[in-house]
Amino acid sequence: MSTETTARSTGWALRPAVTADIEPIAELRAAVMRADLERLGRYDEHRVRQRLRDGFSSRYTSVITVDGELAGCVTFRPVDGRQWLEHFYLAPRHQGRGLGSVVLGTLLERADAEGTAVALHVLQGSPARRLYERHGFVLEAEDPVDVLMVRPPAKLPHRAAFPASRPGRAE
Repeated sequence: MSTETTARSTGWALRPAVTADIEPIAELRAAVMRADLERLGRYDEHRVRQRLRDGFSSRYTSVITVDGELAGCVTFRPVDGRQWLEHFYLAPRHQGRGLGSVVLGTLLERADAEGTAVALHVLQGSPARRLYERHGFVLEAEDPVDVLMVRPPAKLPHRAAFPASRPGRAE
């Protein structure tokens, strides 16, 4: 994402990711996903980091900061007429405080303005699924490990242009 988004009242911001962010984000991913991957019998110390490295795109990835410090990351990239939400991780100390909801809401507003659906994969049994459901994501497909969820674009209110004075209107 090329522009920085800031919510001054909460001290968070999105900034474009750079190559130097890969390793801190890979470590964050390993920490955040460990419990869910272990529960599913799929945790691998090397693979959890390598998958991030292999799919990293500074073009579509943003670093989430709180008061200037790394708090998380998110990738939001267009593929086949949809925006894909990927690599959305928040450091444990920032979870459960509404930051994920605010960041997700910001991204969904962008997609809605473009009239674009948003899709994502979430691990089976992940508590993150509740966040996505609260934001209008619904199940599209699932397997024993992954759940594919999609959110259609919200209908933006149509603003009709009304003349200053209309027949039958009391002035």
